[in-house]
Amino acid sequence: MRVLLLKLLLRLFALLPLRAAHALGAGLGWLAWVLPTGLRDTTLTNLRLCYPDMPEPERRRLARASLRETGKTFTEMGAMWFWSPARVYGLVREKVNEDMAVDLYRQGRGLIVLIPHLGSWEMCNLHYAQDFPLTALYRPPRMAGLQRMIQQSRERVGARLVPTTAGGVKGLYAALGRHEVVGILPDQDPGRSGGAFAPFFGIPASTMTLVPRLARRTGAPVVLIYGERLPKGRGYRTHFHRVDDTIRDADPAVAAAALNRGVETCVRECPAQYQWSYKRFKTRPEGEKGLY
Repeated sequence: MRVLLLKLLLRLFALLPLRAAHALGAGLGWLAWVLPTGLRDTTLTNLRLCYPDMPEPERRRLARASLRETGKTFTEMGAMWFWSPARVYGLVREKVNEDMAVDLYRQGRGLIVLIPHLGSWEMCNLHYAQDFPLTALYRPPRMAGLQRMIQQSRERVGARLVPTTAGGVKGLYAALGRHEVVGILPDQDPGRSGGAFAPFFGIPASTMTLVPRLARRTGAPVVLIYGERLPKGRGYRTHFHRVDDTIRDADPAVAAAALNRGVETCVRECPAQYQWSYKRFKTRPEGEKGLY
């Protein structure tokens, strides 16, 4: 029943113009702020950890803005999953530093594209799958009934999705061996076994070691991209940053720190659009108590 309801909601969101979908999402985010929700609590906890010197009134304003953006992430999925590729492509109004990424791709070593939970990551995946041969790593949804819809929606412009399994990782290496592009969400907590601890906004965070391994073994350059939402549903502005080459360091902690510095640079440019409601610091170093 929950799966059917969610599918219906997404279809309804797809009928709305982007401005209306974003307005609705902002309203849902406002509800997440005024009601006693876990999203609000996690957002405030993360912001207190990452911006300890920010005055509390300013931090609460940022938390409210972040939850409004989180609501937009949900309601814009209708457009991202069901609009025509050309219509989604037309939403990108400006591309900042894209030439850097294109030049790196043309060097023929493949390209690792990291898409953090900042702005519209669904749009970035869809948009650049039209321009490059893209293999994207994804975590299968908890609701198995959504699996087929998600995969069809994300692959409809030519992207290939591979799961977070040994076979999926093998698919990433194969794509880079063909000098193609791989896309990965870099700011998920991989747990204690799948990551190394490295600072993120000064807080030790379990950070995936897969990206550094891919970069070190294939020689592929690494870039970050995020899709900034423009006001009043006017579309998106994409931003590109190159990740420090120390991401190839043999020391997992050094490489993970380079990855986190890159993500942090992007977040500081557009902090309200980061998904602060995610428990980024859930896994703690041995002996340290939980933060949530």
